Amino acid sequence: MGKAILFSAPSGCGKTTIIRELMQYFDCFGFSISATSRQPRAGEVDGKDYYFLSHNEFKRRVDHGDFLEWEEVYAGTCYGTLKSEVERLWAEGRVAVFDVDVNGGRNIKRHFGADALSIFVMPPSVEVLEQRLRSRGTESEEAIAKRLGRSAEELKQAPQFDVTIVNDDLPRAVAETRRVIEDFLKNDPNSPLNT
Repeated sequence: MGKAILFSAPSGCGKTTIIRELMQYFDCFGFSISATSRQPRAGEVDGKDYYFLSHNEFKRRVDHGDFLEWEEVYAGTCYGTLKSEVERLWAEGRVAVFDVDVNGGRNIKRHFGADALSIFVMPPSVEVLEQRLRSRGTESEEAIAKRLGRSAEELKQAPQFDVTIVNDDLPRAVAETRRVIEDFLKNDPNSPLNT
């Protein structure tokens, strides 16, 4: 089994931006592409941003046991981590990096235990979170309201993660996260950082 770094946060907290920064720093990282049953947004590419599956195909693969974890986040919209994706990354000798929702992060951490570092990215405030969601310009008012409602529950889960990073200043949040990851990986004699 390889190592895993899990990033979870309510939508709009900046976890994807932090991950992008860290992917440029850590050569050993391999991004675990999630699967989803939702339609691609403008500019998203199948096999790069997500594996886009029809709802029926997603459910068929769930029934077949292909997922490490999955969840129906909103009615008819499922997200999950394919076991084959993690196996691919580890076969390449990479540290698997996950950008998953809060429940997904908790489930993957439970599965991998000490071989995974779970990081919760926290917004500076709920007001800032709402501003970030609105500034994206990608979702309807109804979708934003749903995300904000879900975020309130997700923020309560932060203590269940190994580390909480407050993203109030991106360079500082990235630097702090990098230090935490380096400490986690250096404690493993087989770590790519020690070779």
